[in-house]
Amino acid sequence: MNALPEAYYSCLPFHRLSAEELYAIMALRQEVFVVEQNCPYLDADGKDPQCHHLMGHLAGGRLVTYTRLIPPGLAYAGYAAFGRVVTSMEVRGKGFGRPLMEATLSWMQKLFGAVPVKISAQTYLIPFYESYGFSTDGELYLEDDIPHIAMINSSVAGMV
Repeated sequence: MNALPEAYYSCLPFHRLSAEELYAIMALRQEVFVVEQNCPYLDADGKDPQCHHLMGHLAGGRLVTYTRLIPPGLAYAGYAAFGRVVTSMEVRGKGFGRPLMEATLSWMQKLFGAVPVKISAQTYLIPFYESYGFSTDGELYLEDDIPHIAMINSSVAGMV
C-alpha cells in the first residue's frame, strides 16, 4: 500500500511572503471559496497584511492547505482567530485536515500565546472543531449562503 504524501508547513507574516506565495494563496482561496463554493465575495478584506499565513505544501512545492492566523483584536475584540482554512480539492479527504489544524493551533500558540480563540465555522465542521476544544457560541447564521456558527476556545495552550 502506498503511503499518502505529507504536507510540510511554513508560516510567514504578510510582508515576508513572496509574490509567488501570495499568488498561490489567493488562487487556492479563490478556487475553493469563490469558484467551488460559488460565493462571490471580496476575499481581499484588508486583514491579510496584519496576519500570518500558514501554508501546507507537497514535496514538489504545490500549495495544498492554508490557514490565515489573525492576531488578537483584529477580527474579534478580545480574541485571536483563524480563518480562510482551506484544503485543495486535490487532497481533500486524504487526511490533510487534522495535520493542518494541529499546525494552525501550534502556530497560534507560538505567535499569540495562551489567548482565547474565536472562529466562524461552517456548521458541518462543528464536531471537527469540538475535537480541538472549541464550543459553539450563539446562533447559526448564514455567511455567503452557507450555515456558520461562532465557536470559541478559551485558550490554544495545551491543545497541541
